[in-house]
Parts: sequence; C-alpha cells; structure tokens
Amino acid sequence: MLEVTDPGNSQTLTLLAGYLNINPTGTGGVEVAIVDGTVLESNGIEGEFFVDLGKSGTGQISVYIVRTGDTLSEIAEMFGVSANTIIWANDIRGTSIKVGQELVILPISGVRHVVKSGDTLKSVATKYKADLNDVLLYNGLAIGDKIKSGDVIIIPDGVISATQVSSVKNSAGAQTYPVYSGYYIRPIVGGRKTQGIHGNNGVDLAAPTGTPILAAADGRVIVSRAGGYNGGYGSYLVISHPNGTQTLYAHLSQNSVFVGQNIAQGQIIGAVGNTGKSTGSHLHFEIRGAKNPF
Repeated sequence: MLEVTDPGNSQTLTLLAGYLNINPTGTGGVEVAIVDGTVLESNGIEGEFFVDLGKSGTGQISVYIVRTGDTLSEIAEMFGVSANTIIWANDIRGTSIKVGQELVILPISGVRHVVKSGDTLKSVATKYKADLNDVLLYNGLAIGDKIKSGDVIIIPDGVISATQVSSVKNSAGAQTYPVYSGYYIRPIVGGRKTQGIHGNNGVDLAAPTGTPILAAADGRVIVSRAGGYNGGYGSYLVISHPNGTQTLYAHLSQNSVFVGQNIAQGQIIGAVGNTGKSTGSHLHFEIRGAKNPF
C-alpha cells in the first residue's frame, strides 16, 4: 500500500496529496491538471437529504501526484472512488500513469462534466446513465435551474460508454473555447511571444528574469507553488476567475501570492523566471476554459 502521510506531496488539503481546485481541459503538453473550486456538501437543514461527500468527507475535487510504485487501483482505493472515475477525469489511455503526473480526483465515483451549449440537467444525467435527482442533490441544484456553458457538474455514479470515450479520443486536439473579449489583460508589460498556442492552451512570453507578472483578471488564487519541478511548470500559480475560467502562470522566479488570496486585475502576482522545464527566461501563460487571446 502507499504511504499517505508525506507532507511534501500536499498543498492545502490534509487528504493525501490533494489540493483545492483544477480544470483539466488541456490538449497535451505538460501533464498538470488544475481543479475547479467546487465545494459540494449538504446544507445541514433539518429534513434535507444527506449528500455523500465521498471518502474524504470534504466534497472537494483534489489532485494527487503519482509516486513511484503507484497503480490506478491503489490510488482509487485510497480516495474511495472507482478506477474508471480517475481514468475518465484525466483522459487516461488504458491504465498508464507515470511518476510526477498530477491526477484529478473526484470526491465520489462518477463523472465530471463541463457544460456545453444546449446541455440541460436532464440531458446530462441521461448521457451518463445517472439518476437526475442524484445529480441535482449532489450539486445543490433544483429541477428548474439553468446551467450555462463552462459550468462544472459532478455526476454521481455516472459512466462514460465506450462510444463516448472513442469520441473524446477522436476529437483530441480539436478543442474549442468560448471567447471573452476584453476580459483578460496581457500578463506582462513588454516582452515578446516566442511560442503560440501549445500544451494546455498556453503561450510563451519571453521577458527578462524579474519582470513583474500581472493578474490577467480579477479572481482568487487556487494554486501557489514556489520551488520544485511540478511537472515542468517550476514555480507556478493558478487564479480562478468569476467567469468560471482559470489562468496559470509558470516558470516564475518569484511567487508573490498565497492560496485563497483575492486578486485584482493588473495586480503584481510574481516575476518572470526560468524554473522547471524551461530553456530561457519567459512566462508560460495558460487560460483554462476560454480562448487565449495572446
């Protein structure tokens, strides 16, 4: 069995190597998944149904860093979810995982669904062969509630059919994103773009080490790591924004913010560097869930 008490493999949760928040919508590149800041819990009102928050008891989506000797079945057992839940959430081919890979772990067995145009609560439940009432209860929704593109819903006990898995594989690399014109500002002043869209919807902006990095939009810090390889990102941070998207800033020489901190657009959050898998001083900047305008 795995050792689960290593404090060096955790961020903000006491649960194994989990930390709050992520959005695994990447199209390749460095295998790091950012998790949505969704807290799923019962409201505690007398007479209300109890919502199963999963083995962790937090109802929060987590991320686990794969260690030497780990297997999918062992990780699934630790978190109290099915192996398929991990496979589907991370678009894993077969059962192949590798040391250093960060896996999105749902709080309960099922499927994480990012709402697309035309989706309804009923159609989503049907798609994954799930009970609509379970979906409503778990996500704190009512039958008449509207869902919009970009919303994230947990489908308890949902399953992805072989046909759906094939469809996902065939569409890899064809990811399209909504456009939020004017929502994000360029995260550095000056510098130059040295690589266009690559990896997880990111661009590379070259600038001297120490160049201030600005928050692209208002939001809250959900990941903040200073030091380490971190799947190639080196020192990096992630901000969750009110429109349901996240921005990631990697290869930093300095990280000036902490998890849970509220950030204003244009605020200095760190400095350009050359950490992690990097061949020169630059900022790797990703937008998860929206078109990257830079």
